[in-house]
Amino acid sequence: MRRIITAIFLVAFLALGVKAEPLSPADVKTLLERIREKRVAAPSMEADFQEQRKVHLLDEPINSSGKIWFQAPNKFRVERKGNAVSDGQQLWIYYPNFKSAEHYSLAKRSPLDAAISAITTALNLENVEHAFHIAGNKAEKGYDIELTPRNPSMKRIFQKLLLHLSDDLFAERTEMLQPNGDQIVTTYQNPNHAAVPPSQFEFMPPPGTEVRTPLGK
Repeated sequence: MRRIITAIFLVAFLALGVKAEPLSPADVKTLLERIREKRVAAPSMEADFQEQRKVHLLDEPINSSGKIWFQAPNKFRVERKGNAVSDGQQLWIYYPNFKSAEHYSLAKRSPLDAAISAITTALNLENVEHAFHIAGNKAEKGYDIELTPRNPSMKRIFQKLLLHLSDDLFAERTEMLQPNGDQIVTTYQNPNHAAVPPSQFEFMPPPGTEVRTPLGK
């Protein structure tokens, strides 16, 4: 489950600015409207990423890198040592080194489905006010947004999501704080908002792959 949440959150946004000016509730509402206009005009994203995971049980952080694709409202693909691919109806996680894959069916009211629904709401920032408490700051460059889950069940997955957006309101950095104290920081480079081919959100296990369904079919 944690691998899934981490992969999905690779498509999110954040970072706290050095010089920040708090936004009023009215300013936050206006900012969200501007972000939604941007998402309508450019609903796709492709970027390289660098991730640093700080685990409370380890002295040194775990670093990784890869590439992500996102298509609003809920399609994504993450590639690093393995792949996570979702077309909004199903989720595949593929481990090439072990020739194995996990398959999850979505929209079945499972805990995983609830988590993905809330997370993609944050990624797309569509009706985000219903799922999160929101605070914002105008940074020296860009904007900082803090999302805190309203639902107690979501607080068991993450406590806080910090998003840093560039001046043109696209993702530059994310920071997620988990209940156990772990922290995941992701930065994005070389963003491209051209349309993403539908095939990027499709997955077919290679021949010989062992397919598991941890939550059942």
